[in-house]
Amino acid sequence: MSDSHDGHDDEHDGQGETGDGRTGPHGARDVGLLDPGGIDAPAEAATGDLAFLQAMLDAEAALTRAQAALGLAPAGAARTVGEAARADRFDARALALRGRAGGNPVIPLVAALTAAVPDRHAPYVHRGATSQDLLDTASMLVAHRTLGPVLDDLERTAAALAHLAAEYRDTPMPGRTLTQHAVPTTFGLKAAGWRSLVLDARDRLAAVRDSLPAQLGGAAGTLAAHHAYAEAEGTAHPTTVALDLVAAYAREVGLAEPALPWHTLRTPLADLAGALAFTVGALGKPAADVLVLSRTEIGEVSEGRGGGSSAMPHKANPVRATLLAAAARRAPALAAVLYGCVAAEDERPAGAWHAEWETLRDLLRLAGGAARDAAELVAGLRVHPARMRANLDLTDGLIVSERLTAALAARLGRARARELASEAAHTVRAGDGTLADALATEPTLADIDLTTLTDPTHYTGAAAALTDRALTRP
Repeated sequence: MSDSHDGHDDEHDGQGETGDGRTGPHGARDVGLLDPGGIDAPAEAATGDLAFLQAMLDAEAALTRAQAALGLAPAGAARTVGEAARADRFDARALALRGRAGGNPVIPLVAALTAAVPDRHAPYVHRGATSQDLLDTASMLVAHRTLGPVLDDLERTAAALAHLAAEYRDTPMPGRTLTQHAVPTTFGLKAAGWRSLVLDARDRLAAVRDSLPAQLGGAAGTLAAHHAYAEAEGTAHPTTVALDLVAAYAREVGLAEPALPWHTLRTPLADLAGALAFTVGALGKPAADVLVLSRTEIGEVSEGRGGGSSAMPHKANPVRATLLAAAARRAPALAAVLYGCVAAEDERPAGAWHAEWETLRDLLRLAGGAARDAAELVAGLRVHPARMRANLDLTDGLIVSERLTAALAARLGRARARELASEAAHTVRAGDGTLADALATEPTLADIDLTTLTDPTHYTGAAAALTDRALTRP
């Protein structure tokens, strides 16, 4: 057996490697300095170079095991390939450098793995597969492994939002449309809406995760090499054996069995891209609201641990919400790249497949960091009902003008009600008292409790019932 390390030594060329395999020239390590939203989230390590390397090795070992299970390879080959398929036995940087020649890292990895097993078992490494089979399968493995912690964080976020929705079920606050006060709502309903989006993201990601497929098609997606090897073994039905190998491979690698090789049928990547981008966007919605509601002049919520400023000691910036907002702006463009790769030519494409690798990793990291930050944001969110109540009164009752029109229409007719409401609103905007004051001089309203009619806290509609309904969703 030859040494699985191919003789390259990082210390001799000035390269450094982080825990996730990211390196730069002359020892300048990529340590996430410009990625505060993703740093130290589970997705960072789960999508690193070493994680992808291990996933490729896992795919190689699974292929040999599947062939052994069908009598197409010796059991000893499956065992020795599995023993050799450990990322810590290979030099990721050297493989990356050597991968430039063929345009992908699988080619040098296959050579290194082949050299790492006894000669008698070397022919069973990567037998019948093509580079895309292994890298696609590895990408699905990495995605599957990354999405576990993401889904856990989404569950934590949803649980915290359920608590907020229940606690503030009846807490009135201004509803805002097009940046202006509209009609009152409740913070409970707002939190319930945030939770609904988080659950939508959870359900989409979970469904996609369960459907992530293995990839095995051979050079042009026909399984021809596997068919040929089955024929050489003297099997009676080589086509059946080739098809059975796909199922066995999927079982061994722990992914779904594909109906067809999907080298240029990129539905799995498109579905994954859509679910990830939606997740980041869904988490960006509460972040966007927090950024507005935590403004100094609004002050209806605040982050539990605000971030500081290098120049202004008084600042407590909404950092978690800021990072979520940044992720939400980046995710759609990354998803668009993956959607663009659906239009892939021939049986295996040039460029489209290659454009997916780093794009998928970036999108997985964005979703992983966003899910972590959302859980932290919601768990520490502080709600300020007194400020909500004060802000409801900023327009001196005008926020319930819709209610006023509806209530007066039955008594005065729709036209007169609208006219009276408009006149009263003009008076209030001119600074002449509240809406109740402006209506007090109208004789036809003398028997109406105008104070109650124009109280914003009494006009939240079915907000409480809608919150209750939303919280029944598991």
